[in-house]
Order: sequence, then C-alpha cells, then structure tokens
Amino acid sequence: MSERLDRQFAFLNEADRLKSVLRATTLVDGSRPENSGEHSWHLSLYAMVLADHAPADVAIDRVIRMLILHDLVKIDVGDVPIHSANGAAHASADTVAAEQRAADRIFGLLPPDLAASFRALWDEFEAAETPDAVFAKSLDRVQPVMANLQSGGGTWATYNVTFDQLESRVGAKIARGAPRLWEWVREKARPWFD
Repeated sequence: MSERLDRQFAFLNEADRLKSVLRATTLVDGSRPENSGEHSWHLSLYAMVLADHAPADVAIDRVIRMLILHDLVKIDVGDVPIHSANGAAHASADTVAAEQRAADRIFGLLPPDLAASFRALWDEFEAAETPDAVFAKSLDRVQPVMANLQSGGGTWATYNVTFDQLESRVGAKIARGAPRLWEWVREKARPWFD
C-alpha cells in the first residue's frame, strides 16, 4: 500500500506543475495568460455545461476524464499555440514524439493499473477517433475561441489570424464533434474578423 500511495502522490505532485505552464490564450478578462491547469479545469466545466451538444453516444464522464488529462504532457513539452508563427509545430512529428515521451514519463509515475487506464484515455483523446474523443477535441478548440471573443481578440490579434485560418485550424475540429456549437460560435466570431 505504501508503494502505491508513493506513486499516486508522485503523479499528483508532478501534475501540479501543469499550473506553471502558461498558454497563449488569456483569461476572458485579458488580464493574464491562463495556465494549462486552468485550461483543463475550464474544459471539464465546458463538458458538463455543453453536454447537451454532444452526440447521443458520447459519455460525458469519459470526456471530462480525457480533458483533465489531455494537457499533462505540456509539463515537459510546453504550449505550442495553434495560431503562432510556430503553429505548424502544433501537430508536427517532433511535437507528437515529444508528447509521447512526456506521456510515457508522466503516466509512468502512477501504479501500473492507473498508468494504463490514464494513458489509454490520453491516447484515445490524441487519436480523436471515438465519439468521446471527437467531442472532447471539439471543446478543446472552442474554449480558446470563446476566450478570444471575450478578451477583444486575444491570440487572433497577437498572431494576425484570418477567419479562413480560424475555420481551417479550429472550426473544422469543432464542427466534427459539435456541429451546432460551431455554427453558433462561428456566427459570434465572424464579426470580429470583418
């Protein structure tokens, strides 16, 4: 039991480092960058509040678990903003490999049963092939859009994002898992780019 608790708390202590990973996206009031821990918490709340926009075969409890875990790899890799000049690195082979190594290390801190369970959820989120993961990815893309809208453009202004870039980089992923949600968000975002 002592070894199990040692490993559980080693993971929890390591996970606390996510609070120090700053994102490009600001808080909705624009006062400061949000950290990845705040982002994960906010996404979990998004899943609870927007559950009625998920397809019928989505299990919101699994979505929430994915969203809590999805950014832990940023402890090692950091944030790579999708709209930044280095945005191409967001899904590059190098970034994916670095995130895989980070997942091995971070989830490897846990007892084997939890490590396997958490890693499987993280892998499922990354693959975005199941209904739960597709919806989770949609929320992961919509939350920064809403933060940018509330903060006067946020990273859109910082990185000179066009509406076409928003649609291709973000909108397509939101629409894949929550088409009605993207329709509403798109209507709200469009005027900012006009």
